[in-house]
Amino acid sequence: MSTDEIHFGKLAFRSRLILGTGKFSSTDVMLNAIKASGTELVTVALKRFNRNRATDDLYAPLAELAGLTIMPNTSGARDATEAVRAAHLGRELSGSPIVKLEIHPNPHHLMPDPIETLEAARQLAADGFIVMPYMPADPVLAKRLEDVGCASLMPLGSAIGSGGGIATRDMLRLILRESHLPVIVDAGLRAPSEAGAAMEMGCAAVLVNSAIATAGDPVGMATAFADVVAAGCRARAAGLMTSGESAVPTSPLTSFLSSGAP
Repeated sequence: MSTDEIHFGKLAFRSRLILGTGKFSSTDVMLNAIKASGTELVTVALKRFNRNRATDDLYAPLAELAGLTIMPNTSGARDATEAVRAAHLGRELSGSPIVKLEIHPNPHHLMPDPIETLEAARQLAADGFIVMPYMPADPVLAKRLEDVGCASLMPLGSAIGSGGGIATRDMLRLILRESHLPVIVDAGLRAPSEAGAAMEMGCAAVLVNSAIATAGDPVGMATAFADVVAAGCRARAAGLMTSGESAVPTSPLTSFLSSGAP
């Protein structure tokens, strides 16, 4: 995996850390965490585009940050029809061509709906969106989403906001092996070490929200995630050693230790 730019459609980014903007204690804390993370891409729920109410509008302060791309998301949509409508509203309000497609009809577990996600992705890609679908860690669905024109795949590590880490590791490996698109672990990451592990597996990026927003020190946590994501990316590019079941000596015997040596 290259440590250079990552491409989603015609957009290019150097940072491999994408941030969500929910759950922060204040707008100032959110903005400071974004700056500390070095991210160039943040996702914002459509309901936070309220330009008529400053206390409930994230678009205005985010738009003032240089070098930051805003990715509206369709969180709250229960089916493809609602998601497509939300995506068009988000593009109209922000001018951004990129959308995080998110459809979870059950508020109790917030699992993404694979059938509705595929249908919405098909429509949005045809409408010229750069589609970034939040999805179950399903390698079959991943190929279908690739076929309809998505710009990336965003399989969950575990349930949204759960802090369950990478519970889908085996399925992620299958997706990474088969996909021609950037794969981004989205949801469930709790610690920077988990983000680093995702990068070492070959993921192109990670999306983090709750782990940073609800930390005791969000700015410090954002910095930690940025450092570990960058290190994981470099480690993958450098080539990780193979693993095995038996020990292998790091200092093999040489002639000067063999019997009879002077």
